[in-house]
Amino acid sequence: MSKAEMLMEYITQDIVAWLMDEERLTMEEALRRFYTSETFGKLNDPDTGLYLDAPISVYRLFRDEQVNGRIVQNEI
Repeated sequence: MSKAEMLMEYITQDIVAWLMDEERLTMEEALRRFYTSETFGKLNDPDTGLYLDAPISVYRLFRDEQVNGRIVQNEI
């Protein structure tokens, strides 16, 4: 397993744990929600570099996607 794959896995584990805790989801439901998200697709695309971000940043991106129905790039 590459370093990038390990980082992707660690971030996924953190996000699933937060979803289970905050929304009282089963592991299966938390995994389903995250695995079917655009955020997960971007996280698992090494070209995006998203796997290098802090897990909480990726989680916030996921939460924003859930609210907006898609990933929205905020202007800086």
